[in-house]
Amino acid sequence: MDLLASVALIFSIISREWTSVIFIALMLAAARMLDSVTKDHTEKSIKGLLKLRSNEATIERNGVMGKVATDDIALDDIVVVGLGERIPVDGVVLSGDAAVDESSLTGESLPVDKNVGSGVMSSTLVRSGSLRIKTERIGKDTTLERIIALVESAQSEKPSSQTLGERFGKIYLISIFIGSALLYLLTSNLPLVLAVVLVVCADDVAVAIPIAYLRAIKAASKDGVIVKGSKHLETLGNIDTIVFDKTGTLTKGELTVRDLIPAPGRTEHEVLRWGMLASMQSKHPLSRAFVAHAKELGVGETFPDTAEEKGGKGIVATRGTDTVVLGKRVLMDDHGIAVPDAVTATAEEKAAQGRSVSYIAVNGQLVGCFTASDTIKDNAPESLRKLQALGVKNIVMLTGDSELAAQAIAKELGVTAWQADLLPEQKVDAIRKLQVQQPVAMVGDGVNDTAALSIAAVGIAMGGLGSEATLDAAEIILMRDDLAALPHTIEIARRTRDVSIQDFWIWGISNIFGLLLVFGGVIGPAGAAAYNFLSDFIPLFNSLRIRKVR
Repeated sequence: MDLLASVALIFSIISREWTSVIFIALMLAAARMLDSVTKDHTEKSIKGLLKLRSNEATIERNGVMGKVATDDIALDDIVVVGLGERIPVDGVVLSGDAAVDESSLTGESLPVDKNVGSGVMSSTLVRSGSLRIKTERIGKDTTLERIIALVESAQSEKPSSQTLGERFGKIYLISIFIGSALLYLLTSNLPLVLAVVLVVCADDVAVAIPIAYLRAIKAASKDGVIVKGSKHLETLGNIDTIVFDKTGTLTKGELTVRDLIPAPGRTEHEVLRWGMLASMQSKHPLSRAFVAHAKELGVGETFPDTAEEKGGKGIVATRGTDTVVLGKRVLMDDHGIAVPDAVTATAEEKAAQGRSVSYIAVNGQLVGCFTASDTIKDNAPESLRKLQALGVKNIVMLTGDSELAAQAIAKELGVTAWQADLLPEQKVDAIRKLQVQQPVAMVGDGVNDTAALSIAAVGIAMGGLGSEATLDAAEIILMRDDLAALPHTIEIARRTRDVSIQDFWIWGISNIFGLLLVFGGVIGPAGAAAYNFLSDFIPLFNSLRIRKVR
């Protein structure tokens, strides 16, 4: 459009059509200013990922423990990682037991048990227990560094989507130049050619469409949705495949107690009371979830005299003469505690639904067990139904959780397509495959989603207070942790697309009428410039109709 208007401007100067020169210059300046306002200034920042790097580590050399900088760790060094510390290397466990939170890399909501022979990854967090790790990968070869490299490559691989205006401009520009040349060859009438070019110059849509999207971006921002550029909003309006990360996006990302299963002759209150005693001083996500649940049901706080965490297995607590054992079945077996068949059958049934099962025993006798799992967000099913009503044909869930956990959540949500046990690079591969046929939008909220957000046609980050890397990788940010904002934003995008198409129709009809005036001899170049300028305001006013979609 700039090129076509510039040609018209040059020929207006040659023909001394000063009125035309003024009108064309005004419209070019207005279009340039609006274009600069709506440009995408997305930065390819990975600051949030870098924050997960450990600056120093505890290593054991020749039986002596000492602190060293992470960069000074060598292959085969023995790294010691305690409770609450991040693992600085990729390696294998030599000794110790621990529950490791791998959500920063995999999105897995439950901590993963690690013991002798288990592999561990850099940047993951030890939630309970401690580990001695033999270093197998350092520096650029660690999992975290590979993810950082993956994010950088994914950003450069993001598909470039053409806007409606860009697709139109390529065809239109060539057509006008060829048509104008033929008209001049047939008539040798330069004023006539100039008048035609001035009438059909598409500077009105070049201004009207950016205004439409600018107003749409403003409308979205009032609802707490930040759009980093009009191009991304237009792409979103045309997408019919949306991929969701599970944890923190479709689910709350927090463990919730789902079932209390008392042993024969025991009560739910006993399960709550003894479970509260064992869990009070633990920082394990399961313990925190149990304490919160017990408090909700009115159980008062009771603190143990002692509490020892058995890394990756559970807790052994004492109060007076009572000993409470809380944890996995293996911990019950270690203490010779029998589990009745009825409890075992119910526990296995719940485990098959993707729920974590923890047992509670007092003084060698089983009191019962409880189950916990991640829970879906309150408005997630309704939001997915709204997306389908808007024409989103494919909804896919990706997660680092187990197949059973993913299947259970998918069933609750009504999602028929999902992939489980995925690492960040596998999520990127999944997006690549889906994007072979058509552009894909990806919705996520954690560091493990950053690479997938980067490669998707439109990356959408949930929660404006989330990971810095995630926010930088995304084109659209839902500032509130509210999934209902997504169908609302798509509705805004599609309404704006419809208004833009209307702008093209208005422009086309006004052009036909203007050409009739030119070829009828009613107006010349000056009249054509004035007509073009005045008719420009019709699509502009149409674009101003964009309002907040309710």
